[in-house]
Amino acid sequence: MAVLHEDLLAPDVVEDPYTYFGRLREGDPVHWNDLYQTWVITRYEDVVWSLRHPEFFSSEIFIKDPKPPYPPILEEDQGLYQFNKTYLSHWLVRRDPPDHTRMRKVPHLQFSPKHIEQRFRSTVHDIIKYLIQQVEDKGRMDVVNDFAAPLPILVIAEWLGFPKNDREFLRRTSRSVLAIEEAAADRNEKTTKALLIFKEYINQFVEERLAHPGEDLLSLMAEGEKQGVLSRDEVVGNTLFLLIAGHQTTINLIANGTLALTRHPEQWELLKSNPSLMVTATEELLRYDSPVKRAPRIMAEDIEMRRKTLRKSERVLMILSSANRDPRQFSEPDRAIITRYPNHHVSFGGGVHHCLGANLARLEGQEAIKAITQTFPPFSLEAEKLEYEPHLGLRILKALRVSWNYEGVHGERDPGMGRP
Repeated sequence: MAVLHEDLLAPDVVEDPYTYFGRLREGDPVHWNDLYQTWVITRYEDVVWSLRHPEFFSSEIFIKDPKPPYPPILEEDQGLYQFNKTYLSHWLVRRDPPDHTRMRKVPHLQFSPKHIEQRFRSTVHDIIKYLIQQVEDKGRMDVVNDFAAPLPILVIAEWLGFPKNDREFLRRTSRSVLAIEEAAADRNEKTTKALLIFKEYINQFVEERLAHPGEDLLSLMAEGEKQGVLSRDEVVGNTLFLLIAGHQTTINLIANGTLALTRHPEQWELLKSNPSLMVTATEELLRYDSPVKRAPRIMAEDIEMRRKTLRKSERVLMILSSANRDPRQFSEPDRAIITRYPNHHVSFGGGVHHCLGANLARLEGQEAIKAITQTFPPFSLEAEKLEYEPHLGLRILKALRVSWNYEGVHGERDPGMGRP
């Protein structure tokens, strides 16, 4: 294998992680990255096995990791970094059983497929209908900011019980929390400021729900505190986690999925003529360009994997997006094929940490992709070279500007979604 550079936030890796990690997958599937001081696991079989064995691959990175971060931070920012680590360690996704199990069981039933379907399908449909109406006569839009971003933040903010007028504040401040995995020098300062703002903001609503509970998700979290299941820091931290996980990954799913169909117009047309394929299409779009690129872990014990010794306290990155393109698991992995079945992708992780919000993300993705493909002809990209946020964990398009032309388009449109 040709020697690859080790910078996982280099422009070529951010723009095209599939080529970079694909080379690792074929040449060095359990690779020690000396720059980031982490193991990088890229094959499907290894990623799935690792996800299913939390006794070896611990999620408690912010508690157990003794090493300094990469990219490095200034000495004067060490206090900010330690604060961020402590606060983010309250997230259930960053805890192992039994703490993970205890935290997860509070909101768990609210995320069941039946509950999600009954509560959100019509709401999501109505929001999408409104968003489509705002752009369909213009002939162009930015899929990220005009369509993908407004939908999930409206849904999750309403579910948590936050005011609708706060949605832009919630989205903007959430992005600052995620800055901790960016390349920017001020990432820890941005994250700390956002965490402090959210702590004050969420606390006031927790106090209200303790006194006057409602039917929203935050009332359920507050009840967890009242029953002694959760601490206040865990209530606030996991409310923030649900807010961020409940919208940023869905933005990525809709934007990345739309881009994939734009670059595979024959699949767009197939889906347009066969909307019954929406479920398999959404799963394939999740596989093809996953909203989440990696699952971070820290070794809890020494183990051997592909003749390498992974030692206790060493970092690990399981590259989900690489596993999803492994030709040992998926035929023609670099093509989006909406009829692919079965499709055992790992975009929602696996094991005890399988994504809590997977059912909601799927529903929103299905309805969004349905609306786009049933309303519009295949899009044209206004710029072939696209920009992605330099983020270690998430696949975030900065913008997706497209245009379309109805002339010569045939077929029925969903009258609830598109033009009559």
